[in-house]
Amino acid sequence: MKPLPMLCRLTLLLALAAAPIQAAPDAAGAISGKVVETMNAASYTYALIDTGAKKSWVAAPQFAVKVGDTAAIADAMPMKNYQSKTLNRTFDVVYFTGNISVNGAPAAPSTTAPIAAPSTAALSPGQRTTPAKTAPDLTGIKRAENGQTVAEVITGKTKFAGRPIAIRARVVKYNAQILGKNWLHIQDGSGAPGTNDLTVTTAATVKVGDLVLVTGQLGTDRDFGSGYKYPLIIEDATVVVQ
Repeated sequence: MKPLPMLCRLTLLLALAAAPIQAAPDAAGAISGKVVETMNAASYTYALIDTGAKKSWVAAPQFAVKVGDTAAIADAMPMKNYQSKTLNRTFDVVYFTGNISVNGAPAAPSTTAPIAAPSTAALSPGQRTTPAKTAPDLTGIKRAENGQTVAEVITGKTKFAGRPIAIRARVVKYNAQILGKNWLHIQDGSGAPGTNDLTVTTAATVKVGDLVLVTGQLGTDRDFGSGYKYPLIIEDATVVVQ
């Protein structure tokens, strides 16, 4: 094979130098870089991280961060075409995580708003939810017709798993638009700590203290990723305020 003329070789080298460099893909669920934008909404902090190759939105239970900080996340779960009703905005993709560090240290809770998440079991070590200032009144709550109590469902996990259930209870915690759903914790006065609180996801909008009728199918051992694990949960429930 004849060697390329000098002019052809020079042209080839210039073309290679001008070709865009393809950035290596992020490690699974891991993103790090400089924070160029941040906002709080629905008990979560959103941060736009510039990795140097691209910019990615990440979200975690509210934490202290500002533009210019260096942030790194791991074990993230991507949510494509994620719509935040609170922000009235649709993101191409948001990476949700419970594992985030800021400037090389574990992220500290935000000082401007309480930490909140779908469940205390879903929080990273050292994080805690802030309870309601006044506990809802759980007295006199009547069982739903042909329904169950919270304690019966929790202690009867094997019996009720995969079955439709109905519970009348009060909302003791409410978080809107986390992973595209509204998350409730309900109690009806039955049971004791460990058997008195049930997690529900729904499209319905309610508030803490509402008396609600919850109907839906009981799911077990659900893992949404990023540390969000639930031994029991009623997903996509119908929730009616009474």
